[in-house]
Order: sequence, then C-alpha cells, then structure tokens
Amino acid sequence: MIEIEEKLGYAFKNRALLTMALTHSSYANENRSKGSCNERLEFLGDSILGFVVAEYLYKNYPELPEGRMTKLRADMVCEKSLAVTANRLGLGASLLLGRGEEKGGGRERDSILADAVEALLAALYLDSGLDEPKRIIYDFIISDFSAEEHAFADYKTQLQELIQKDGGHTLGYVEIGETGPDHAKEFTVAATLDGEEIARGVGKTKKQAEQNAAKAALESRR
Repeated sequence: MIEIEEKLGYAFKNRALLTMALTHSSYANENRSKGSCNERLEFLGDSILGFVVAEYLYKNYPELPEGRMTKLRADMVCEKSLAVTANRLGLGASLLLGRGEEKGGGRERDSILADAVEALLAALYLDSGLDEPKRIIYDFIISDFSAEEHAFADYKTQLQELIQKDGGHTLGYVEIGETGPDHAKEFTVAATLDGEEIARGVGKTKKQAEQNAAKAALESRR
C-alpha cells in the first residue's frame, strides 16, 4: 500500500480508508471480523468522479451541447478507462480478495479494478477533501484521455452535412506534414473542397488534425 501512496503522491492520515478502498466484498464476506468492503466508498467515488469530469468538460468545452458532454463523460469514466488507471497505480496487486475471486483472476478483472479506483477516490476525499481526488482524476484519467479528439468528433460530420446542402461538391483531407520527435509528433492536415484547400488543422494525431481542420473550415463559413 505504501507503493500506491507513492504513486498517488499522497500519504493517508487514516490508512484504514485506503485499506477499505482495496477490500473487495468477497474478502469482507470471508473475513467478517476484518472490516468493511469498498462498496459504499465506490458509491461515493462514482459521484465524485462524475462531478469532476463534468466540471472539466463544462469549463473547457463551452461549445459542446449537453448530449455531447454526457457521451464524453461516459467515455472518460467507463470501466475500461478506470481499469487502465488502476493498472497505472498498481491497485490489482494490493486488492484484498476472497479465495474464489483470487482463483478466478479478480486482480485483472476490469470491473473490480474500476470499482477500486472509484473507492480510492472516495477514500481520498474522506481523508483530505476534494482537492486530492480532483488532482488524481486530472493526472491519471483526464490527462490520459484525448478529450479534444472525442469532443470534436462531430466537426467532420458537421462540415460534411454543410457541404452536402449545396450538392455536387467533394470534401477531403490531405496530410500536409508532421513535426517533432516520434514520441511527440504534431500533424498538419488540410481540409479540401473539390481539391482546393479551405482550412488547416494541427493535432497530436492525424485524426485530431482532421477534426481541427474541419473546425477551422466551419468557423470560416460562419
């Protein structure tokens, strides 16, 4: 558990909260004298995570409608995303599992790992307030999620629909070039209409650059 605290950059004042966050119901059921499982913490952590991600999307993407923000939040806090966070923090190795879950590979099960992340966020909140779980959410969840790529995924669709209204035109995307080292490349893409460039976009991936080019083209037509 000390390793988890080191990765979190936080030392619990009440370490019983950390233990509870890592205690699966299967272990608690087999060892009733050794404390509670993490299910109630998971309930609280789910709300904390949802709030922090919702606040992030609301503040950083003012142009997104409610429905799009809802979809983005769901993607960011999904089971698979949280399981990745759990693996980064090394939670699997520290989980307290019952014998059946242990034999069944519970330490690698996405659902159990995701629940542990939510429980951990709640434990941090109860131990220190909102700042620490918020920092962890930003450092380990939001920072790993390509919000721009997902948030602007409808720009190309919007541009295509706009072009189709006139009819008889062909929309395309052409890579102009790339810069930077392999681990931090930036791509430049041009949006073209009937073979003529109408806007450019830059992104960390070709897909993101295309979305940004579509966004620029949309803005130039407003």
